[in-house]
Amino acid sequence: MKNKLKIQLAITALLALGFSNLIAQNKAVEKTRVIVTSDGEIDDQCSIVRFLYYVNEWDVEGIITSSSQYHWHGHKWPGDDWIEPYLDAYEKDYPNLVKHDPEFPTAAFLRERTLLGNVKTEGEMTEVTAGSSHIVKVLLDETDDRPIWIQAWGGTNTIARALKTIEENHPEKMKYVANKIRLYLIWEQDITFQEYIRPHWGKYNIPTIISDQFEAIAYRWAKVQPKEMLPYFEGPWMKANILENHGALAALYPAMENGDFRSEGDSPAFLHTIPTGLRSLESPGYGGWGGRFVKVRENTWLDPVPVSGYQYPEGRWYGSNGWGRQSLREGSKATPAQRHEYFKPMWRWSDAMQNDFAARADWAVKSYEEANHEPEVILKHKDDLSLKAGAKVKLDASLSTDPDKDQLNFKWWKHQEASTYPESIAIRNSESEKTTFTIPENASKGQTIHIVCEVSDNGTPKLTRYRRIIITVK
Repeated sequence: MKNKLKIQLAITALLALGFSNLIAQNKAVEKTRVIVTSDGEIDDQCSIVRFLYYVNEWDVEGIITSSSQYHWHGHKWPGDDWIEPYLDAYEKDYPNLVKHDPEFPTAAFLRERTLLGNVKTEGEMTEVTAGSSHIVKVLLDETDDRPIWIQAWGGTNTIARALKTIEENHPEKMKYVANKIRLYLIWEQDITFQEYIRPHWGKYNIPTIISDQFEAIAYRWAKVQPKEMLPYFEGPWMKANILENHGALAALYPAMENGDFRSEGDSPAFLHTIPTGLRSLESPGYGGWGGRFVKVRENTWLDPVPVSGYQYPEGRWYGSNGWGRQSLREGSKATPAQRHEYFKPMWRWSDAMQNDFAARADWAVKSYEEANHEPEVILKHKDDLSLKAGAKVKLDASLSTDPDKDQLNFKWWKHQEASTYPESIAIRNSESEKTTFTIPENASKGQTIHIVCEVSDNGTPKLTRYRRIIITVK
């Protein structure tokens, strides 16, 4: 009772000081629910290593092996149990990982949710499988209405089978289920999204991201990443920060023979859901570590193509017509400037993303005191502001903290692509904990200005988190 009274008195004191928004920011953040479906390709195996370092951030509802146009039984198949060595390695690292966050689930918890889906052929969705049935069970569970981010690292056929089961057996629940689903597809790696999901579930307007930007960290990363980002993917950095002396899970990471990063084409599907402060889950158009997208049709979001008058294909968005993939082929007429712009929503975060990966690998072998942990960006005001043109905006992140007591460095910048006000903004003291700017007089009612507060510590490796402030002109 005494402790409860102390907490109440502390809250009262903070409210008296006008810090109600601070309290709201510090409330426990509701975890995002995720289901992964994967075809087990070698770059999926790279991605699963990174994924397992972040499982403390989500409620993992399922890890389901599926097929794709590239992998199925009898065709470049990694084995039905390809993930087992990675879960075994995670189990070995687990005792140290929980020293950094007790929210890391046990390997047993993850194994219970790791199942085989539809894998016999490309696009096969006739058979009811353990994996598809598990997805059905999760989606129909009315005790938890939170959204579920279902990720397709391979084909969508197991997801489609699950949805077909619901349509056949519980048609009255389709709307309820659809309202819970969020899809993030790494290309459309079979035909089931177009031939089943879209025709049968399209009327429910399920938010769907289909990414081609993933190429920025896939096999052709060296052709995409700008010069200043390349060292974070090359052998010396990978060996020092991931591959050597970082525990059982990192030791399994299937890098290239010289230590170079191989490919994590599937990682954007879960990078999108890591709570970095960029608010990427609120809209695919905001942008974050998993890329930024534009609404093309229905509630389907694809990659912004920097070509005037570009017409998106009416059907699949995949290797044969994805603009980014095509731009990297021999004979492409895409310019280096266009490729630079197209992949920017991914590569602009590469250094922060890779340093974060390195810190997580450290967590597997170092004590809490020896390792680095991300800062927390705390604002003295709301994330969403409504102000008139000509108004002076004062932004303050001076209450930001670091769990390791590291020095914090601040950077405020306008996220140009996410803002609907198109012109630049003069931000004063952009590298201080407090900043000001004036909303231009020519800003129109309803236009938005996205300001990102980027905070990095001076630990090793340097870690970065953000707060996105959205100003709407009234």
